[in-house]
Amino acid sequence: MYSAIAVYTLAFFAFCAEWVFGSRSRVAQQSAALAEASAERVPAQAAPARPVAPAAAIAAAYGGSATGEAASAVAIAERPVVVVRDAGHDGDGADDGGDVTRGSDRSDRFGRTAVAFTVLAFLLHAGTLLARGFAVKRAPWGNMYEFSTSVALMVVAAFLILLTRRPVRWLGLFVLLPVITTLGVAITVLYTDTQQLVPALHSYWLWIHVSTAIVSFGALHIGALASILYLMKDSYNKRMAAPAPATRPWDTIMERIPSPNSLDKTAYRVNALIFPLWTFAVVAGAIWAENAWGRYWGWDPKETWSFITWVAYAAYLHARATGGWKGRNAAWLSLLAFACFLFNYYGVNMFINGLHSYAGV
Repeated sequence: MYSAIAVYTLAFFAFCAEWVFGSRSRVAQQSAALAEASAERVPAQAAPARPVAPAAAIAAAYGGSATGEAASAVAIAERPVVVVRDAGHDGDGADDGGDVTRGSDRSDRFGRTAVAFTVLAFLLHAGTLLARGFAVKRAPWGNMYEFSTSVALMVVAAFLILLTRRPVRWLGLFVLLPVITTLGVAITVLYTDTQQLVPALHSYWLWIHVSTAIVSFGALHIGALASILYLMKDSYNKRMAAPAPATRPWDTIMERIPSPNSLDKTAYRVNALIFPLWTFAVVAGAIWAENAWGRYWGWDPKETWSFITWVAYAAYLHARATGGWKGRNAAWLSLLAFACFLFNYYGVNMFINGLHSYAGV
């Protein structure tokens, strides 16, 4: 587990380097400056009588021949375009790609290295859970330490799966931060030595109910991150639209993540995809409760907050699909639902006594 955390940290810093070198991209900055200068120098009504070569057009924009400063501008303009592997996909996912690299090949190399580190850390992480399961001869999610590490694994899995479908490498920086934090809390605060479960947990429903809850919790992290980034991007766009916009240190990040509309769609797609699985997890828990305690539902704190979480996500999906709640209202409702999920796990398990408290921390 320590090795997995170390590699996750390397991946996080590589993602940071991708953003840093993308913000300093010489090609992007000089091309933007050249385009701005050309727009200022060429009259709006001017139109060439015949096709003009790129070098001549740029030289004319600078008021002379393609020598000196103009020649330098031509050299910059005619530099081959760097095609990065995170540039986007065809189809409806094309608008999901953030412009992180800004054409910088160095930034792109850091991004690809970060993904490679993430995959390696994921394999080490999965191996840790497998070793834990073989050591205790049961499913490795019988206490909060095991559940937390399993959820962190599912967050990374959801990101990697999404990465194969859409250009979301920009999301890696924001995914690894909660993953590393969760694993750090798990090994320092929640760690529990290997032990056998109480008789009530010896059931095949442990594999069914808890595994679906873990996958749901991990994937819903992605939807929550997309909602948070939507709120930040929307605020950034509104601030930039002001007559005299104030600058912030994080503006270079905000301008390169996808549009608010794309982030809103990403959050909705993830939450809508996982909601049926979370519904099944709640139903499977009720069936397991009947096998273990002789009743399907008893309003135990864990059961109550699972139902509250289900209602919150159902309200979000209903409002988003039928009430036209797109944008900030939907994002806040999505985050409220995820906050219920977090409290159901951390708050109920650690501070509220109930039938689900037998496993301890």
